[in-house]
Amino acid sequence: MAEDRYNLKNPAVKRILQEVKEMQSNPSDDFMSLPLEENIFEWQFAIRGTSETEFEGGIYHGRIQLPAEYPFKPPSFMLLSPNGRFETQTKICLSISNHHPEHWQPSWSVRTALVALIAFMPTSPNGALGSLDYKKEERRVLAVKSREAAPRFGTPERQKLIDEIHQYMLGKAPPVPQQNPPQQSPAQGSEEHPNSEVEAQASSQDTGAIAAAEELQNPVVGEIQEVGETVIEEVHEGPVNVNPGPTGASVSREVPARASTDQLLQRPVTRVQKPVDDRLFTWAAVGLTVAILVLLLKKFMKSSGYGAFFMDGS
Repeated sequence: MAEDRYNLKNPAVKRILQEVKEMQSNPSDDFMSLPLEENIFEWQFAIRGTSETEFEGGIYHGRIQLPAEYPFKPPSFMLLSPNGRFETQTKICLSISNHHPEHWQPSWSVRTALVALIAFMPTSPNGALGSLDYKKEERRVLAVKSREAAPRFGTPERQKLIDEIHQYMLGKAPPVPQQNPPQQSPAQGSEEHPNSEVEAQASSQDTGAIAAAEELQNPVVGEIQEVGETVIEEVHEGPVNVNPGPTGASVSREVPARASTDQLLQRPVTRVQKPVDDRLFTWAAVGLTVAILVLLLKKFMKSSGYGAFFMDGS
């Protein structure tokens, strides 16, 4: 037993034994970690991949080495399961690891470090020591494979503890998520992505499609505007407003009370001319005919000698 092998007055030993009891009395479904019986400064652990990420469903094993000055100095971490985010059997660089002792706080514990490690898994590596940047598809494959068997590492005592932790995590593990989820139908896509609906409505405005306009909540308003003597039927459709809310973009349509004269004048206008009074044309034709007849008569009378007679008689 550890109580027989270690000095219980040592601050590090007292702290480690306290954390062991806390880990056993308050287990988590997201991680498990226990020290070796022969060396309480070396812990084996396993963490679960974060849901809704490429690590979902994975069980990732690793090793924690606590310093003799723990908890005043940070531990070191090493991953044993291939995961596509961290190298295996290499001390990784994290703000909670011995690579950055300036960030470590004595109030932190092994439990705190494991929670932080789970949070670091889906983050960008940014070239940190021991980090990898695999594609999401490759990480999903490794996540499924990590459940098949625990990694092989170290002495039989280490391997026994690793296998026990793996069985515990499998018992708490949810079903493996589907690798290729079914694609959403167009109706579902429109509900989850309001922007696509907005784009479709904007397109309908440009093309003047009636079908797209009928899908909107407010109908298109028919506006009749009189310009001068011409009556023009003006159909004016209000602009689309996108008002972002907590659940996404909402679409509303503003319908103006009346179309402006400038907008109507921009469209081609065909004026209807009033018919000219037929009587005016009739009188003009009669007058012209009489004038022509008078000229013809005078010309005839002059040529036949009757003109002088009339002139003398007058």
